[in-house]
Amino acid sequence: MIARILPAAVAAVESFGDPDTPVVLFPQEEAALGYSVAKRRNEFTTARWCARAALARLGLPAVPIVPGERGAPVWPDGVVGSITHCDGYRACALAHEGEVRTLGVDAEPNAALPAGVLDAVAAHAERNHLRRLAKDGPGVSWDRLLFSAKESVYKAWFPLTRRFLDFAEADVRPAVDGTFTARLLVDPPLVDGRALTGFDGRWIASDGLLLTSIVIERPIR
Repeated sequence: MIARILPAAVAAVESFGDPDTPVVLFPQEEAALGYSVAKRRNEFTTARWCARAALARLGLPAVPIVPGERGAPVWPDGVVGSITHCDGYRACALAHEGEVRTLGVDAEPNAALPAGVLDAVAAHAERNHLRRLAKDGPGVSWDRLLFSAKESVYKAWFPLTRRFLDFAEADVRPAVDGTFTARLLVDPPLVDGRALTGFDGRWIASDGLLLTSIVIERPIR
């Protein structure tokens, strides 16, 4: 499903449940898990199973994928990628760095955010935009989609800058056509000699899920 919002250069593997056959983690991955509860262990393990399958599609061997700075997965040299998981879904998207500069993916249930969360992650103008979308796009939890899009923004932003980006530092506007734009509200960093002022993304609603993605293919346009 997630492949529908990703370009051909990206290898994506998804799972709608945990594998029946136990997945053996690398020792480094086990150490990263520590004494995690079962839910966290299952999400982490199946996401690594997806990552290994995605690496194989790129012609690369399985390697430990451990959390690094700010929890971002540490990929092998020459690989960019993103992992996501929510109830009933896990996915990994990877690409060769020579073809893709950065990418971010996120999955969320197609259900309203808990009370109070939208006010914490969206500005007044964004919330007004969501109210207009609700009239034109019934069946989509636009507040949750906005949250997911902002998660994808951060996942694409961080590998480029190694800097934190708050929810309030990106103005995100989904559209009913399955796209969204993200305007960065911070001093634009230089990425490969160009000012990074925002991202364009894609989204899909299917099977009770909302999926979002951002991919910057080389060269940056």
